[in-house]
Amino acid sequence: MIPVSKPYIGEEEKQAVMAVLDSGMIVQGPRVAEFEKQFAAVCGTKHAVATSSGTTALHLAMLAHGLGPGDEVITTPFTFIASVNSILYAGATPVLVDIEEDTFNIDPEAIERAITPRTKAILCVHLFGHLCDMDALQGIANKHGLALIEDACQSVGGTYKGKVAGSFGTGTFSLYATKNVMSVEGGMITTNDDEIADQCRLLRSHGMRRRYYYDMLGYNFRMTDIHAAVGIAQLNRLEATTVKRQENAAYLSARLESVVVPTVREGYEHVWHQYTIRVDGGRDRDAAVQQLADNGVGSGIFYPVPAHQHDYMRKIVGDLTFPVSEKAAAEVISLPVHPLLSQADLEKIVAEVNKL
Repeated sequence: MIPVSKPYIGEEEKQAVMAVLDSGMIVQGPRVAEFEKQFAAVCGTKHAVATSSGTTALHLAMLAHGLGPGDEVITTPFTFIASVNSILYAGATPVLVDIEEDTFNIDPEAIERAITPRTKAILCVHLFGHLCDMDALQGIANKHGLALIEDACQSVGGTYKGKVAGSFGTGTFSLYATKNVMSVEGGMITTNDDEIADQCRLLRSHGMRRRYYYDMLGYNFRMTDIHAAVGIAQLNRLEATTVKRQENAAYLSARLESVVVPTVREGYEHVWHQYTIRVDGGRDRDAAVQQLADNGVGSGIFYPVPAHQHDYMRKIVGDLTFPVSEKAAAEVISLPVHPLLSQADLEKIVAEVNKL
């Protein structure tokens, strides 16, 4: 079976972890600080704040912006559920709007229509590695005085008009094992705002600025030096692995004929966390997934149920309909695109997908 994703773990990661274990400094320490410095450099931001997961990064970003009960945050229903949950964790209300069909990303025109006096922020999701329309989103945020928070969990290194994901507003990243840069588990917040960075650092460590002195209610959302050591090794090969993902995606797009291949808009650099096709024309997507599996090609469905259709979310947002998101959820299949694919793997993927 060709796996849909596979962590790239080499000698660099193994040696980095052993060095931390041998040092005796295994909790948040110098490796975390170094990882933050390097991550900020990649994103072109003044600050990067490491956390225990992408979910906790999102949660802290909400809190650092002062979002809470009575506030509305506009986001997309076609995303991993942590995007929406992070708004709820802060006590704010998620306001969902539909997506653009070609990129799977939030529709700026739908955002404009959803703004109310209670709207305080936009949470945009750079899904699968393709950034949102950031000129439009920044324009809306500036016009209405809204915070702009980027869920860039799948898009490290991706760009829009030469500017890197996580540098447009407050960026949040996941470093989960399947991501383009992983630390086994972890997250990162990026910002150019000194106050936001300070709030995130306080909140991730029990509100503690000086040992055993607490400025505010906080959390234990810290990253360990073990995880940071893995992340640094991963970050050092990000450029090479991104190029390989892009080459793999180009190979697939040039040869797949039986499905709708992903869009890459002009002026965007897609980093291909997922290579997501659409099985359209009313065909049975789940049967297609099973056919691929029966013939040795792993795949994933990200995401089969939009956020608004989960029972607990219906109780919060009501019985809503988002036609573009719902259509995407019924048609998408993500194929292997990771940098460890061989030429034979790519040829097999093409051959099997074209039989659908």
